[in-house]
Amino acid sequence: MSAPGADVLDGAAFDRLVQRHRRELHVHCYRMLASYDDAEEAVQEVFTRAWRRRDSVEADAALRAWLYRIATNVCLDQLRARGRRPVDLRSFAEVAWLQPYPDVALDDAADERVVERETIELAFVAALQSLPPRQRAVLIARDVMGWPAAETAEHLGTSVAAANSALQRARGTLQRHLPERRADWGRPSIDAAERGVLARFIDAHERCDAESALAIAAEDIRVTMPPAPMCFDGVAGLAPLLERAFGPDRDGEWRLLPTSANRMPAAASYLRRPDDRLFRAFKLDVLRTDGASILEITTFGPSRFPGLGLPDVLGP
Repeated sequence: MSAPGADVLDGAAFDRLVQRHRRELHVHCYRMLASYDDAEEAVQEVFTRAWRRRDSVEADAALRAWLYRIATNVCLDQLRARGRRPVDLRSFAEVAWLQPYPDVALDDAADERVVERETIELAFVAALQSLPPRQRAVLIARDVMGWPAAETAEHLGTSVAAANSALQRARGTLQRHLPERRADWGRPSIDAAERGVLARFIDAHERCDAESALAIAAEDIRVTMPPAPMCFDGVAGLAPLLERAFGPDRDGEWRLLPTSANRMPAAASYLRRPDDRLFRAFKLDVLRTDGASILEITTFGPSRFPGLGLPDVLGP
């Protein structure tokens, strides 16, 4: 392709050319920013900058890398503007801006490599937020995108030596913050064992059965609720939450729908209060499991439901 200047491509033609990369760019920005909404804003800015500079890319083969470079710079600009510094990642509670990524959106990515489970799980995305932004960008380019050192250095406007040094520091930090690597992290979908744990989670909640809910919880289970700063550790920390949700003073009846986010099982909870006929969207629980028990629950608000294709209300 010749240089796509203004006399070569009109707006519609340029849009068709770059839109095929939209999902993978969105996932890239999500990893950098840990927020689905911020990633959406970033991608819009990427396309705006790309249109303004459309005469600077020389060939189809260079388009994807060119867009990634713009996307990385947009994310670095966003992080500076928001004043987001690397977090001391004791739990997801430190990443107040963390949001889930709906699997229904991941499924339309053109490049399967960008949505491998290992690099989209909440644990990985949150751990990335412990890195300085440029280390984060280097690690994503090398270990997620699989780019060589020279291409990564060019992408970030730095030397190969500096990029390699940043990568080694980033890998060391990430290793301290990630759970032990599991063999199933590279698997793209949720397996039958995880679906079984999710089904038991839903059943226990709809029956308000605290004993059954505790039976599938790991002893060291952790519950966080971004953007709230709370963190509840272990069965002792979980039990009061279950008493509040299931006990005699609970707010109403529960109905849950199975779903998934970040290639992890999830449950969308609806609450019907005593003075209401309808079950209304209440929360989203994303589960990290070992196939037998729940290791971690990350709870988000109902604003995530539309992106998951879920209704705001359920009938009686």
